[in-house]
Amino acid sequence: MKALVTGCAGFIGSQLCEKLMADKMEVTGIDCMTDYYAREIKLNNLETLKREAKFSFIEADIMKTDLAALTEDRDFIFHLAAQPGVRGSWGENFSLYVVNNILSTQKLLEAAKVSRSLKKFIYASSSSVYGQIKEEAVSEARITAPHSPYGATKLAGENLCGLYTANFGTPTVSLRLFTVYGPRQRPDMAFAKLIVAALTGRSFPLFGDGKQERDFTYVGDVTEAMVLAAKSADAGGIFNVGGGHVVSMQEVIRIAGEITGKKIQIDSRRTEKGDVFRTSADCSRAKRIFGFSPGVDINTGLEMQAEFLKKNLDLYRRFIPI
Repeated sequence: MKALVTGCAGFIGSQLCEKLMADKMEVTGIDCMTDYYAREIKLNNLETLKREAKFSFIEADIMKTDLAALTEDRDFIFHLAAQPGVRGSWGENFSLYVVNNILSTQKLLEAAKVSRSLKKFIYASSSSVYGQIKEEAVSEARITAPHSPYGATKLAGENLCGLYTANFGTPTVSLRLFTVYGPRQRPDMAFAKLIVAALTGRSFPLFGDGKQERDFTYVGDVTEAMVLAAKSADAGGIFNVGGGHVVSMQEVIRIAGEITGKKIQIDSRRTEKGDVFRTSADCSRAKRIFGFSPGVDINTGLEMQAEFLKKNLDLYRRFIPI
């Protein structure tokens, strides 16, 4: 089996590639190594993969690459490459999100639609497509209402996947990922900032009052969901992928303090535009169709992320934007 993974040097992409390699797949990864965060961190993510004979790394921009050659013999395409970040998607930066989240997805789908070997095209979407959530747990049937330009571009990518399935029979699956955390989490994300702040005595920038709640999802559960969806003959359309537990930031700060044995200093800041108060996933469809159930609780997942950051503290402390 052969797989193509876009965004392979990233937080989730690098760990997905490792999982696919462990499953005896031949993997080609492509990443343009954008400067959204440090190149050194992405190279660190790739260290294990580069020692694998059946892993090929291509540093290139999807928009400037002959994708037909990369997709023609692939059994699976996992499209994780994207411009991340809710807060940075306003104003002039929006053009980056249009190119990296919408146009690149359309170009990859154009290549995928003519592939004779393709069994599944997995698109990494986001819970940001839902916007503000009031329900106890939101299902895929809920009307989408993004609360940020980032969310709007991820929804556009989903819609493109649906269009290529309906018009060309391209076997696409969109997975709506809910706040992913764990080892290798991007340095701009809350848990990475929080744990590094605890380990170094810095203050942690808390946006809002800390009562905001998230369905935090461990990265290993996300990669498991991606592989399950890819291999399932019945998986098609849109699925939620959540962690199965909704926790407030106040509770996360308490847990992180216990894990690190440190008192965390808080730098209170106003809520940013585009941030939502709550996310909560109903994952029953993913469980029913391809057997996904999250297996890592927030305490265990935070412990594993903390262990990773302790080992890589010299690297991450240089690039955490606090």
